[in-house]
Amino acid sequence: MRKIVLGLLLVAVVGGGIAWLTAWKSRPPEIPFTKVTRETIVSTLPTNGRVEPIEWGTARTDREGLVEKILVEKGRYVTSGTPLVELDARDARADLAAAQSRIAQVQSELEVLRRGGRSVDLAEINTGIERASLERDQARKDYEALQRLEEKKAVTRAEVIAAKDRLDRAELQIRGFEQRRQSLVATTDKTSADARLKDAQASAKLAEERIALSVIRAPLDGVIYQFDIKRGAYLNRGDLVANIGRLDRVRVNVYVDEPELGRVSAGMPVQITWDARPGRTWKGTVDRLPSQIVPLGTRQVGEVICIIENPNNELLPGTNINAEIKSKVAENVLAVPKEVLRRENGDSGVYVLDGEQIHWRKVTVGVANITRTQVEGLKEGDLVALPTERTLKDGMAVRPAAAP
Repeated sequence: MRKIVLGLLLVAVVGGGIAWLTAWKSRPPEIPFTKVTRETIVSTLPTNGRVEPIEWGTARTDREGLVEKILVEKGRYVTSGTPLVELDARDARADLAAAQSRIAQVQSELEVLRRGGRSVDLAEINTGIERASLERDQARKDYEALQRLEEKKAVTRAEVIAAKDRLDRAELQIRGFEQRRQSLVATTDKTSADARLKDAQASAKLAEERIALSVIRAPLDGVIYQFDIKRGAYLNRGDLVANIGRLDRVRVNVYVDEPELGRVSAGMPVQITWDARPGRTWKGTVDRLPSQIVPLGTRQVGEVICIIENPNNELLPGTNINAEIKSKVAENVLAVPKEVLRRENGDSGVYVLDGEQIHWRKVTVGVANITRTQVEGLKEGDLVALPTERTLKDGMAVRPAAAP
């Protein structure tokens, strides 16, 4: 009897379990939902790019040499003509000093020639001319007096001839001194001195040019954004010393994938971020659309040119940045997560909770960002089904996973 009772109890328990399991399986599936909300949707196109200066210039060496002085540092703002680096110019300075010494020496020689020769030689000749002139004057007086006396038969003819000889000798002596004075300033001497002066001046000018070229200067006003020169380094003619640019506004080449280029137009707002400056953003606008498509790794992209305000000169040329182009803005619109949208029979739509059932609702999609999209055809507060492993159908009974 006891066994019969136990058997009946077992049958009842099993039957109850089967009935519960059958009821549990027949319950409507539990589906997660989200509300339709009203918000502002900003359609952004995230991508990457590279910073370049709008206006820039390079400072290069015009002569070879060792770097003797570093006069600036990277990141400094300089004006056009500011000295950046000074090369060793000791050899040029020595050549300049030697040339200036030769110039002074030749100029001294030319001054002597201009005055008629060396002062000692000139003084000696002038003294000789003065003495010979006195002798000539006296000889002329004597000669003229003897001529008068000869007419009176007071002197002999021989005495007159002797007086004439003394006068001729004095005049001859004066001509000799004058010829000697002229020989002190010969044309060939002055020509030679002039030639040596020009040669020395040319050497001085060349040395001065070499000294001037030893100082490398900024080609324009701007910020030094590339400068890797060290003291003692040897530079050849034409080597790069620094890149300098105006960085208060920069150009950013933003790489946009080919299928997305249709969403971009000139004047659209752009926001830039840089991993090296977390939390910092820079703003600007699209300036120019690409003229061609180019490969970038595995991507086919167009280089969209953007102008970005950079008031603190923080964005440096060559920097790899992240960019967001704001292609469209829709304010105070109904929006849902992108993942709730489904495609059925070629239409976009969602499943909306109506009581304990869901119903298919066709919608029109508008502006979208990375996670959310504008929709038309729904009401604010509607509950729409989120993605699930269950296959949903129009009119299907469901249980919301969360209370409405």
